[in-house]
Amino acid sequence: MRLLIPIFSIFIILLSISHAVSSHDFTIDGTVLELDESNFDSAISAFDYVLVDFYAPWCGHCKRLAPQLDAAAPILAGLKQPVVIAKVNADKFTRLGRKYDIDGFPTLKLFMNGVPIEYNGPRKAELLVQYLKKFVAPDVSILDSDAAISSFVEAAGTDFPIYIGFGLNESMISKLAIKYKKKAWFSVAKDFSEEAMVLYDFDKVPALVSYHPSYKEQSIFYGPFEEDFLEDFIKQNLLPLAMPINYDTLKLLKDDERKIVLTIVEDEADEKSMELIKLLKAAASANRDLVFGYVGVKQWEDFTETFGGNKKTGLPKMIIWDGNEEYFSVIGSESIAEEDQGSQITRFIEGYREGDIIQKRIGGPSLIGYIMSLMGIRTVYLIVFVIAVVMLIQTINKEEPLTVGTRDRDDHGSSSAPEAESREVYRSGDKED
Repeated sequence: MRLLIPIFSIFIILLSISHAVSSHDFTIDGTVLELDESNFDSAISAFDYVLVDFYAPWCGHCKRLAPQLDAAAPILAGLKQPVVIAKVNADKFTRLGRKYDIDGFPTLKLFMNGVPIEYNGPRKAELLVQYLKKFVAPDVSILDSDAAISSFVEAAGTDFPIYIGFGLNESMISKLAIKYKKKAWFSVAKDFSEEAMVLYDFDKVPALVSYHPSYKEQSIFYGPFEEDFLEDFIKQNLLPLAMPINYDTLKLLKDDERKIVLTIVEDEADEKSMELIKLLKAAASANRDLVFGYVGVKQWEDFTETFGGNKKTGLPKMIIWDGNEEYFSVIGSESIAEEDQGSQITRFIEGYREGDIIQKRIGGPSLIGYIMSLMGIRTVYLIVFVIAVVMLIQTINKEEPLTVGTRDRDDHGSSSAPEAESREVYRSGDKED
């Protein structure tokens, strides 16, 4: 019996040592942790969620990312399910770089309970917070009162669509909630009042309500609650009925396979355009197999000119765009007159469905202008200069030709390259500097 006391004491001591090592004196204080090979494993074991920035001190992209992470860190640390941001100089601590397959800088990985996954979300501080806040939330939130519903909607914010299943079994949407977790909030209301039914405008259960806070748009789905039908409803309501086209919304379209009905106006903020947008929403509601978008020449002239839309052409102008290099004009519906625009939109859609179209390709010169607007004129000049230098070196020394990007990735990789930027002209990539 006397042996039990020392053994118990030793166990307590070992437990204390283990706790000290595992925590490594780490605290969630809202700062970005600086990790190295001596404390990396302890850090990712100490917290449930750790976003790690694998960077190199010489990397320009890394230098631009650092202040974004500094700004996001205190907000993420204060979440109900905190996310810790850390960074490691993978150019110096190469063992860590090799272990986690780091072949470019900066590379972000999210460690969930010690298990890493590639982070492909936004990199601006505000958007990064919104993305991770959603990422660490439950796949489907269970709501048991009107107050819980209100709290859920308020906490979800305005950046993602919200789906609430009233009188719906969680298992019916759990699989799809996991699939579309990065794009929407999902919940199931187990208990609610008639006031909630009035507020969300449904009159029977089960019902799945989709709500777009940013656009104040709402749709109701009463079934059938089979996976294919449910998924169609969820996909069709991830985007608003008529979407303004800009840098951010183009990214939302990259995973959507539907054709885009693009309306080009002179100024999307003027009164005439606002009335036209209402008509586009009505058409979108009746044609869910298409995405409806609009853009103003005043708001984004470089983009509109790639489709032949400018102040000198007949505006408003409607086209069908495949999201890449091709678009279609509908014969007899090249522009929309001011009178009876609703009927003209209907004829445009009918003409497209009947095949009365002319296939076109995006204009070359304006496309270059658009690339320059994305990358910046200095970047374009720098790329041209680098290519010219490389070609000159190749000509001088043909025995050992040099090409852009031949440097050993383990030594000086980069997460973005000029070629990558130019390939993603209209659907910019997931990484954002």
